[in-house]
Amino acid sequence: MKVEEKKRSITVAPFECAWDEEFRFREAGRGCITFEASAHNDVTLVFREQPGSQHYHYKMDNSRHYIVILGSHRNKRLKIEVDGKTVVDVAGIGLCCSSSFQSYWISIYDGLISIGQGRHPNNNILFQWLDPDPNRNVQYVGLSSWDKHVGYRNISLMPSAPQNSILWSQIECAYVEPDGAGGHTRKQESKDGLDQRALANFLENWDFSDSIFVVGSERKVVPAHKVVLGSCGDFPFNLMMSRPAIELPSVSYPVLHSLLEYIYTGSTQISEWQLVSLLELSSQFKVKPLVMYCEEIIGCLKMSDAVSESSKKIQLSSGGSQAHQFYYFPFKAPLNTQKIEQFLVNGEHSDVNIYVNGHGLVTHAHKLILSLWSMTFDKMFTNGMKESSASNVFFEDVPVEAFFLLIQFMYSGELKVDIEEITPVLVELLLLSDQFGITALQFECCKRIMEFLSKDTVCSVLRAVSSIPSCKLLEEMCKRNFAEHFDYCTTACTDFVLLDEATFKDILQHGHMTVTSEERVLDAILTWCMEACDCFNWTSVHELLSTSRPEKLFGGRLTAINTLLPFVRFPLVQPSVLHLMEKSNLAKNIEAFRQLVAEAIEFSNAGLRMATNTCERFHHRRSSYKELQYISDGDNNGVIYYAGTSFGKHQWINPVLAKNITVTASSPNSRYTDPKALVSKNYQATCFAGPRLEDGKMCSWWMVDIGPDHQLMCNYYTVRQDGSATFMRSWVLQGSMDGRSWTSLHVHEDDQTICQPGQFASWPITGQTALLPFRFFRVMLTAPATGVSHTWNLCICFLELYGYFR
Repeated sequence: MKVEEKKRSITVAPFECAWDEEFRFREAGRGCITFEASAHNDVTLVFREQPGSQHYHYKMDNSRHYIVILGSHRNKRLKIEVDGKTVVDVAGIGLCCSSSFQSYWISIYDGLISIGQGRHPNNNILFQWLDPDPNRNVQYVGLSSWDKHVGYRNISLMPSAPQNSILWSQIECAYVEPDGAGGHTRKQESKDGLDQRALANFLENWDFSDSIFVVGSERKVVPAHKVVLGSCGDFPFNLMMSRPAIELPSVSYPVLHSLLEYIYTGSTQISEWQLVSLLELSSQFKVKPLVMYCEEIIGCLKMSDAVSESSKKIQLSSGGSQAHQFYYFPFKAPLNTQKIEQFLVNGEHSDVNIYVNGHGLVTHAHKLILSLWSMTFDKMFTNGMKESSASNVFFEDVPVEAFFLLIQFMYSGELKVDIEEITPVLVELLLLSDQFGITALQFECCKRIMEFLSKDTVCSVLRAVSSIPSCKLLEEMCKRNFAEHFDYCTTACTDFVLLDEATFKDILQHGHMTVTSEERVLDAILTWCMEACDCFNWTSVHELLSTSRPEKLFGGRLTAINTLLPFVRFPLVQPSVLHLMEKSNLAKNIEAFRQLVAEAIEFSNAGLRMATNTCERFHHRRSSYKELQYISDGDNNGVIYYAGTSFGKHQWINPVLAKNITVTASSPNSRYTDPKALVSKNYQATCFAGPRLEDGKMCSWWMVDIGPDHQLMCNYYTVRQDGSATFMRSWVLQGSMDGRSWTSLHVHEDDQTICQPGQFASWPITGQTALLPFRFFRVMLTAPATGVSHTWNLCICFLELYGYFR
């Protein structure tokens, strides 16, 4: 490992890892690293509780850790590992060639791992993953490599902030840069484009000023803020004056400026000869951190016999030693956050009273603190309107309890709600945090809600977050939860009718939607279109339409019926029920319903004719289907073999090589995971699809895409075991039209059919699912196979599908 400049440029040799005390989060479990990397592939970062050695490698690590691999599998994928187990493996980020550096950032915040491009955290997010069991102790970052050298440079460690936080502009991002004398200086990097105010903006600013200093013989007036001064020292305010003046006739302005700059920003510069004056002034007002800092520097200067009259500038910094729960908290050392929080409790130094109409006084607050957190408050107090000068501010239609929690958060930086469930107050607080632009609080609310989300609360949460663009992660989680408990969420209460059309439509087409019958989906759509207070089924709607017109029954949502009804899979409804639907008032009054039912009946009749082995084919659009009938294991009658002949045009060749079909596996291609081997008809001693984590569950699969111009209604399938004794016992055959939303065609649980290496086995597809056309098919392992090792490998070396092909 070659270190050219500590922390600035590092070259990591193959199978090594760079560690440094500088590469450490200030707060365990929360931090962000920005860097530039140059590599052919496999830029790897390790996040551990303790640092490793130079020859550390994550493949041998038995302790708790996170691994992020940018450009895994020869620069093709993004991987995240937790304690050695892969939890994310997706087609991902391609790095530049070795001669070019590219900027990245990786943030960890209570298990939320965010990865992005560029030098500014939370911009250009490439991927996010939330650990359901977060490791809150990871603190050290290792820069690693796989089998080629990796170059790192411009490495910076900083606090982690929530996604899209508007407070990154308040966080200092510094890295070591060599100066001309061979030493090091601190270079500050500012982040532009963010309009959130920082406490430093109020240094010697008249906005919200409620005290002044009169300094020097020239009596220069310097504005200040009692809530800031009172939180870090003991300043003599005259409570009888609206803007008390502190007279300092013997103090020069540069010394006072250094004191205030240190208080408002956490650091300052002062000439060496003025250090004693600054020490005296900070002692006068009991600013203890600055007193200690000045005494320490003066003692060092005396020991080195430095010239006390030197004009050399001395840098003083608080060092951020004061710990907060959130590093995006706008108040930094030397301010005492406990004192600031106490000012809210006792109303000391308050300059605005917050009222809610219909409730009365909520709290005595401070305009400066509210403005630091929220641009909404800042504009309210500085726009020249009556609120700017008023000491009383009134709010309409604001939930009082949630509003006070929001204000309390702005003083403490903590969400002080001790709950183990999602309450209405928490949802109200999420909406308020969005309304007032407090992204940090919004993040905390989302995190709590995701932790306790359930089928009983998902609807109310989804209604709230669907209007907040920055809560997409929570919104998607809600949609999935709703889809997985569709029956319950649409019958336990009718709150779902308050969802907007786009949100309800997303749920209806969600890949994880689980229902007991298609009639439940139809009933939910009709209830939603009626905006009903009670649940209705299609038969009750049929009766209502005998005395009422659709325009009156469905109102403004009548047009939505045409959009939503196609999400009901009518071919899966029992034929007897379809015939009842055909004669219902729904069919008479709603054209879309009539057409879908008629098509389903036709589809059902066509399926029955095929089942009785008649030669009659589908009518209309189904007349082009060709029957590929199962005869025996390993025969030449299936669709995959047929694709190998270019669908009957020439002699057979491997259809993957001919590019007539596409075969993919759950694991990357390798010597033993070869797509063309699965359809080659040749026996393979070792042929498997390896495991991966999908939606929090382990699985393995082989998938066949028969092409965008083809469809198959599958009624039989065959597999062949490879030469191993890893026999599958629980698996499923699925079909899909888009490769994302899957329908189970045959579910196997503890199936003992395969019991010999190289064995063929076949199963029929029965019921209405045999009549559904699909483009994609996959065999997916749903539980471990037999054996003592590699039990999540799906070990089959042949797959064939049969049915009606178009």
